[in-house]
Amino acid sequence: MRRLTGLIATAALVSCGTQEPAAPTPARYEASLTVLEGGGHGPQLCSAVQESLPPQCGGPDVAGWDWSKVEHESLNGVKWGSYRVVGTWDGARLTLTEPPGAPVKAAPPADEDPFASPCPAPEGGWRPVDPARTTERTMQKAMDRARTAKEFAGAWIDRLGPEPDPATEEPVDARRYVLNLKFTGDLSGREAWIREVWGGALCLSGAERTEAELHAIQRKVEDELGDGMFATTPDTMTNQVSVGVWVATDDLRRRLEDEHGAGAVVLDGLLKPVGG
Repeated sequence: MRRLTGLIATAALVSCGTQEPAAPTPARYEASLTVLEGGGHGPQLCSAVQESLPPQCGGPDVAGWDWSKVEHESLNGVKWGSYRVVGTWDGARLTLTEPPGAPVKAAPPADEDPFASPCPAPEGGWRPVDPARTTERTMQKAMDRARTAKEFAGAWIDRLGPEPDPATEEPVDARRYVLNLKFTGDLSGREAWIREVWGGALCLSGAERTEAELHAIQRKVEDELGDGMFATTPDTMTNQVSVGVWVATDDLRRRLEDEHGAGAVVLDGLLKPVGG
């Protein structure tokens, strides 16, 4: 009897040790956006909406959608509304895992100036070195000259002080701006070259990629991702290409990094992991 009991116990242990592991729970994603049906397609997610009446948009399908369960607008066969959606993503469509809810307002952006010059302000503050050559015309001339360099990586202007009323600043007062120019490679000699035409505040900074390289990366990413993305923007200030995708996976990040180099492409996923 003792031997039989031991065999039963041993069998139970073996059985417990060989149980199949539980299947992983599919990842869930969420977003607050417009869902629209019309123009021959069913309910779809919208990354952007054309402000027509009725509105128009296109995006991945939403499986499990029921217009009778949500408040929405309807006109000329088009139905739409803004919702918080939660579901699983198969790479092409979102399958709802819970009823749509009221959209969640996004947090306000950080109070930072995206056009701020990367150079520290010189002693005494930003000011022209040659007021006679600090005009809107000479500013444009300096940017045009910078663009002739094969190492050119970007140009923008940084406003000193509050933004003016366009009705009262005609022409643009170039003394109130810092001209920002980026180049790859050695910056020595660049300031003297630009100072031949521009006498206003100037910030020169380095970059890893030229503006032409950023545009080339943009075109390649658009070809690679196709419908998997909905926006690409070369950002000369950050020296990166920003790419809007529905889901920004680690695998996709690694693939783009291997293809284009570390930091060259920044992914922004519209659908975020639930609780992430």
